[in-house]
Amino acid sequence: MEKFLIHGGRPLHGRIAVSGAKNAALPAMAAALLTGEPVRLENVPRVRDIRTMARLLGTIGAEVDAAGGRHTIRCGEIRSPEAPYELVKTMRASSLVLGPLVARAGRARVSLPGGCAIGARPINLHLQGLEKLGARIRQEHGYIEAEAPNGLRGGEVRFERITVTGTEDLLMAAVLAEGDTVLENAAREPEVADLAALLVRMGARIEGAGTGTIRVHGVARLAGATHAIIPDRIEAGTFLLAGAITGGELAITGARADHLAALIDRLREAGAEIKVGEDIEVHGAGRLASVDVTTEEFPGFATDLQAQWMALMTQAHGASTITETIFENRFMHALELARMGADIVIEGRQAVVRGKTPLSGAGVIASDLRASASLVLAGLVAADETVVDRVYHIDRGYEKIEEKLSAVGARIRRVG
Repeated sequence: MEKFLIHGGRPLHGRIAVSGAKNAALPAMAAALLTGEPVRLENVPRVRDIRTMARLLGTIGAEVDAAGGRHTIRCGEIRSPEAPYELVKTMRASSLVLGPLVARAGRARVSLPGGCAIGARPINLHLQGLEKLGARIRQEHGYIEAEAPNGLRGGEVRFERITVTGTEDLLMAAVLAEGDTVLENAAREPEVADLAALLVRMGARIEGAGTGTIRVHGVARLAGATHAIIPDRIEAGTFLLAGAITGGELAITGARADHLAALIDRLREAGAEIKVGEDIEVHGAGRLASVDVTTEEFPGFATDLQAQWMALMTQAHGASTITETIFENRFMHALELARMGADIVIEGRQAVVRGKTPLSGAGVIASDLRASASLVLAGLVAADETVVDRVYHIDRGYEKIEEKLSAVGARIRRVG
């Protein structure tokens, strides 16, 4: 099993280019199932989840031609509207094919999704929405089976709570449904707006993407399109935090500051200097101050940056409180950070971090994708050697992170 070996204590200097957003590319790939014409996606990150989705689309009937960051997907015929457990057990995004398959093929059989061990991400909100669009749903043997033999019809769907994948799934189902659909309490994340932009290029009629209310007027068919995936705001945020925690100076290229406003504000509160121009530059503070954060749906502080922020707060002076409101089991990285010397107390959905504490290298285990990144950040400032095990988690969402960090001065290498 591959590991990262990290020798900390070196400030990072230079420029890091941000890859395309995994969480935007995955629904875009699923959207290609809605048409028989080719969908060309650019700026697709080369990460494990993308390769898994490509294999899934292949089993369904699509041809996927991947050349670097460009993917051309053509699904002339839905041969098997199924997402088998054996293929998707490591990927939460498998549920994204549910809506497109029901919309185009009239039926779908999708394994309940796997992925990170960060708590329940129930699919019931997807299913309730599909039922309101006329689908018949049943669950058995770990699979969701949905049928709409006469096609979906428009309706009003109000999500009980904000769900990004649920919004994306229902949006893809609604574009081929007969009549109008209104999605209330919809997710406002940039990845949702990016999916809508692709669907509009394919011929869909959508209003309000990026707001809490999305209106869709169903069309009979969609065409192919070419679309560039937005930059990965979580990768960009991770690198901003890497610059801050090491006291270095990094320029993050290709990122969008409007997608990172909550993090930028908190970094400035902590004492880091952030300059926003063509690039986003971070200049690490000589003395970091503790800053409380509460994770929220966009445009609030992203849950996918919570673990990395916790690593930063171990190097800030004073006590900070981190409140996790999105997932109920997303503090598993705290125990690993404590092995490195961090002073962290977990109280339900809150973590209290007291700093500044010197970190020392240790053997640590990544429990999920973003926990992996927090341990890497901690390793960059820890004394001696840190060994991060199970880095297959980080490979799900970061493209060659060790190479990007090495290029700006980090002492990090992958070993088998």
